[in-house]
Amino acid sequence: MIYGELFLAFFIPNIIGYGGGPAIIPLIEAEVVGRYGWMNAQQFAETLALGNALPSPIATKMAGYVGYDVAGISGAMVAVLATVAPSLLLMLCALGLLHRHRNSPRVQCMSQWVRPVIAMMMAWLTWSFFSEGINNAGLLHTLLIGAVAAVALLRFRTHPAFVVLGALVYGGIFLG
Repeated sequence: MIYGELFLAFFIPNIIGYGGGPAIIPLIEAEVVGRYGWMNAQQFAETLALGNALPSPIATKMAGYVGYDVAGISGAMVAVLATVAPSLLLMLCALGLLHRHRNSPRVQCMSQWVRPVIAMMMAWLTWSFFSEGINNAGLLHTLLIGAVAAVALLRFRTHPAFVVLGALVYGGIFLG
């Protein structure tokens, strides 16, 4: 019974909410605090504050924490699944539809327009990270980490996880 309630408590806000994690937090609060009473408003606010201090999407962190608090590891798994299921289902349906109509001139035209948009979004993201790095770590550290990462990725074909780990260690030692 508790797993079904956990699933519904996170599936419903994620299926009807629009605008990403921060936009659905009030819906999750209504379920967790209002409907099921797993937390009071103060506990929810503290959990939200802690979740905002950590990296990754807020909705999945909230789901994982509340699910674990209510029903242990399996509860966390159910709550996180309920959080990502709407997006996953929508993506699978969209991909199936695109695959079925992949030879359509409209789909091919759409694909041609999507690539430059994604390239611009990635360029904007890169610029944002670069600017943030300069503001927080300084130009020298940012360029050094970027250059070492580029060499490790392109020249030595190092797995990106190890490059990120190396940058974190460098930051912890020299910037922490």
